[in-house]
Amino acid sequence: MSLTPSGPVRLHRAARIEDAFHDVLERRLRLRGWKVAVTPYTGYGGPGWVRVLGRVLLARLDPKPGRRLKKLRGWRSFTAVSVANAPVRITAGDRTCEVRCDRGGFIDTVIEADLAPGWATVTLQSEDSAPVEAPVRIIDPTVRFGIVSDVDDTVMVTTLPRPLLAAWNTFVLDEHARASVPGMAVLYERLVNANPGAPVFYLSTGAWNVAATLTRFLSRHLYPAGPLLLTDWGPQPDRFFRSGQAHKRATLARLASEFPDIRWLLVGDDGQHDPEIYAEFVAEHPESVAAVAIRHLSPTQAVLAGGFPTTVESTRRLPSFASDRWLRAPDGAGLWRLLRDTELL
Repeated sequence: MSLTPSGPVRLHRAARIEDAFHDVLERRLRLRGWKVAVTPYTGYGGPGWVRVLGRVLLARLDPKPGRRLKKLRGWRSFTAVSVANAPVRITAGDRTCEVRCDRGGFIDTVIEADLAPGWATVTLQSEDSAPVEAPVRIIDPTVRFGIVSDVDDTVMVTTLPRPLLAAWNTFVLDEHARASVPGMAVLYERLVNANPGAPVFYLSTGAWNVAATLTRFLSRHLYPAGPLLLTDWGPQPDRFFRSGQAHKRATLARLASEFPDIRWLLVGDDGQHDPEIYAEFVAEHPESVAAVAIRHLSPTQAVLAGGFPTTVESTRRLPSFASDRWLRAPDGAGLWRLLRDTELL
């Protein structure tokens, strides 16, 4: 998302209505003593640069001694009041710069920074908020392999129909209610161990509001740590609602551009659009794909996911690459058996 528009932009009517509502609500909450707080997200980068992610929100002071800011969880995270166009000071290593968040309070910017490969932190602060640290994964320029993984029905299942999944993610208060797809965490661990330094990105059409919940879920089920690449579910500047497919396509293209020497294992499921999106990416960036691993859903799982499994016939139009690198199995163990015959394991 752009933080510095190049010129006047005519916002979609829904976005203008949302902005007007937030302006009124923000003024009232500030008068009631709510304070600015920055929510950090996991970023990433390479030699000389880092992509910093986060969000500026208003938070209520905790009435307990110490007057700490309350953390928003569950459905309350979807009622959070963002602070539009707030200045944000970012410190990365020995460099400090100031940017502005967008109309939804989101910070998504690339800054110059010289950080060593591996895990590091950057500091974010807005107005009179307390400084917070955001983790960032700096990818070593010698790394040649990485993983891009879908989330819903690929690493996490809720056994709910897809139309109800958004409501579930909104109102469920305990991530323990979600289940991990069997064998996927072990598969990712084996891949990362076999390819030292390999980054793992979790690409989902879910909202940033559930980033903390997803992070705890992935950690609890022993998935490798990595940046979440999620979306803003509110009205967009040019449309009423965001396009999940467009988000995935744009993110994959961005990763290919940012890390041209990395070949990605694309992991998804055949419940909805992952095979189609991955096939398009393979056709456009064949040099950026090591393999495609698709979790094959049962008929019941596919119906719950809101679609039908992709058939073998539908994959015959894929690039010739797909004949031996387009892998399908119902779980992580099955995908591992297919992948272990390649150089990836």
